[in-house]
Amino acid sequence: MAWFGRGAVITAVIVAASGVLAGCEAPPEEKTSASSSATPSPTLLPPPPSMAVPPPMVAPAPAGRGVAAPSAAKVAMPQQYQPDSDRFPDAAANGWMAAEDAPVSTFSLDVDTASYGFVRRNLREGHRPPAASVRVEEMVNYFPYNYAGPEKREEVLRATATVTPSPWKDGAKLLHIGLKGWDVARTARPRANLTFLIDVSGSMSGDDRLPLIQKALHQLGDGLRPDDKVAIVTYAGEAGVALPPTSAQELPKIMAAVDGLRAGGSTAGAAGIKTAYEQAAQMFDPQAVNRVILATDGDFNVGTVDGKSLEAVIADKRRTGVYLSIVGVGAGNLNDALTQRLAQAGNGQAAYLDSILEARKIWIEQLGASMVPLADDAKVQVEFNPAQVAEYRLVGYETRMLNRTDFANDRVDAGDLGSGHSVTAIYEFVPVGSKAVMTEPLRYGKHKAKAAAAGGTSTEYAFIKLRAKRPGEKNSFLTSWPVGRGNEVSTLAQAPDDLRFSVAVAGFAQLLRGELPGEAKTWENTISLADGARGADPHGWRAEAVQLMRAAQGLR
Repeated sequence: MAWFGRGAVITAVIVAASGVLAGCEAPPEEKTSASSSATPSPTLLPPPPSMAVPPPMVAPAPAGRGVAAPSAAKVAMPQQYQPDSDRFPDAAANGWMAAEDAPVSTFSLDVDTASYGFVRRNLREGHRPPAASVRVEEMVNYFPYNYAGPEKREEVLRATATVTPSPWKDGAKLLHIGLKGWDVARTARPRANLTFLIDVSGSMSGDDRLPLIQKALHQLGDGLRPDDKVAIVTYAGEAGVALPPTSAQELPKIMAAVDGLRAGGSTAGAAGIKTAYEQAAQMFDPQAVNRVILATDGDFNVGTVDGKSLEAVIADKRRTGVYLSIVGVGAGNLNDALTQRLAQAGNGQAAYLDSILEARKIWIEQLGASMVPLADDAKVQVEFNPAQVAEYRLVGYETRMLNRTDFANDRVDAGDLGSGHSVTAIYEFVPVGSKAVMTEPLRYGKHKAKAAAAGGTSTEYAFIKLRAKRPGEKNSFLTSWPVGRGNEVSTLAQAPDDLRFSVAVAGFAQLLRGELPGEAKTWENTISLADGARGADPHGWRAEAVQLMRAAQGLR
């Protein structure tokens, strides 16, 4: 989801063990949650490489600031990682589907990046991340891609579809879909009203938690404009207002409130959310970006802790025009499954903060035009031609799958994109007649006559449909385009750097999840593909990814 948008969204910030910053826009209608060779049709932003966790920031809490009482204990060092105590969405990898039996695949777009940050932290610390923590689409979409964008804002999104040989399965091909959104100039974004909701419970005392958040918030000033406003709400045993709505021109006052935060107590997250939305309401401006940003290291354990209840509260506030994004920190009690659901309910993005450099990407790189909401409830539906495609699978997006009937239902909640976002989706498919076909032919072939009549003479592999809403609108628009031989390159080496790098990252993620053979050759091919496709890499994010791949190979 984008950070900001017209129609204004009130911003509250929550820092959590897994989370992301999302965008704002006009109050949406009530929705139901569902969970060279190119063709026209939307874009995404990446975070920065990791650095060592900074030392804690210790400053006395100013009196009367409404900050949770300091803990008597000294500031703790990062806690020893216990992977079994982290919680991630339980979603099995998408399996192979026979195009004859199930030709249609539908999913919600996703611009979250939390998975990449968590994976990076684990590999930097010398251990393999839990397989469930690796979401392929978030790994791929962490990086920006220079896909062709729309020529005018009214078009909102543009897609580039390319077919290449698959590097993972002999005889198979890839259908690569690159979406790019209209890029609003950074200086043209609306003013922002940001409410930061910060977990200051006892578990946040580690150097990689509240002290890191404080260091990160000191980067915030470079991304603010004079007409922006900031509020800070804290929660531990109870919620408090550390900083009422304050103009960005009073930056020293904002930083003093940040420095005064102390960790201690239990985690009354529900009360904090209520208070954060109250502060956001005081700043609400329909022409501004209004957002709540939650930062936390784990669960809410006081008050309303039922995930469904929290989702309902956040979704209700989203309808008023206040969006929610989540930034996660720490490890050991991370509830990634819950924070992902809350960010989705709030039309926001989930990110993971593991370094000061990542903070700079979130606060400065993304606190710009990318916060401007561009498209709401963005969904993709791909219909494969059974006359040309025997089997297919969607790589990633397991937690974003939708029913076929959800695609045309504008009440079903889906992904939200901001200005400049790029999004990538990859299908692997086996053409009819390939030796790689796994499906045994039917004795009576009940679908063959129908398939031949519908697409037997067509050279199209698939037909892609994109549906999304412009911010503040109730009805979606539809874009569609066919994919055929004209979109195909004969070798992967002929494809652009962006395509090859995104395929390499998708392969890396599948290796970490155990979905591709883990022998040395597969790792070497993946690393070589990524290293040869780094292209223009001004921030060094792609070079860092190659280093992480090499580190992961050594941890097998």
